[in-house]
Amino acid sequence: MRHQPKKRFGQNFLKDRQVLERILEAADLDKRDRVLEIGPGLGALTDPLLPRVGRLHVMELDRDLVASLRARPESHLQVHEGDALRLDWSAALSEPPYKLVANLPYNISSPILFKILDHRRLFSRLVLMFQQEVGDRLCAAPGTREYGILSVLCQNWFDVRSVVRVPPGAFYPPPRVHSVVLRFDALPQARVAVTDERFFRKVVKGAFGQRRKTLRNSLRGAGLTFDGLVEAMAEIGIDAGRRAETLSLEEFGALSELLRGRLQDPPVNS
Repeated sequence: MRHQPKKRFGQNFLKDRQVLERILEAADLDKRDRVLEIGPGLGALTDPLLPRVGRLHVMELDRDLVASLRARPESHLQVHEGDALRLDWSAALSEPPYKLVANLPYNISSPILFKILDHRRLFSRLVLMFQQEVGDRLCAAPGTREYGILSVLCQNWFDVRSVVRVPPGAFYPPPRVHSVVLRFDALPQARVAVTDERFFRKVVKGAFGQRRKTLRNSLRGAGLTFDGLVEAMAEIGIDAGRRAETLSLEEFGALSELLRGRLQDPPVNS
């Protein structure tokens, strides 16, 4: 099929067979697997996925590519037309667990990750292509420049490791950046248990919202403060003068529980 890549959809089609093999190896597929692919494009991954899996769901926004996907003869291929960020994943993926295997469009990689986190119980494993810079953040350890919001949130729910680095020449057209494939294995339970996951995410985002500032100031800027915050943080072993990138997952969990308890408790009548 001849298809002119569309910049507005972030289309860079993977063509390197060795990289494709590394992706498939990392996914560790068999006929019992149900798989989701986002942005199948010209089918470089779709073609080898179909004979390996029991059912393949694909989400594609480009109508021209949707037409060619729907014309395929495989009965175990299910095509979902639309923006993956807007589609109802719970309705489309009604028989979990699934494996998500995709060369994600780079312009939606971060929003897609947040959607994956919202629907993480649907997935046992993810094998995803990212821009190298994003991949470095996802694998980063505390105390490093790359460590940030996605590092904390993804590593709390998944084991994340690098599979293979990918040069621009592996794609058509070649992007201006290097890429990396990452494998995410779902953990049986969160590394750090928190009472309110949405509040935990709010705390992590708030702490990193002004990452050059101290926790004291970044939390204040996010509206996550109360009288005696500095002293209360000291009681759980966290210096309010530290920066967000120095906190471990466990410390973020403790900070979230502290703030939730103080900010959401009902007022005491005098």
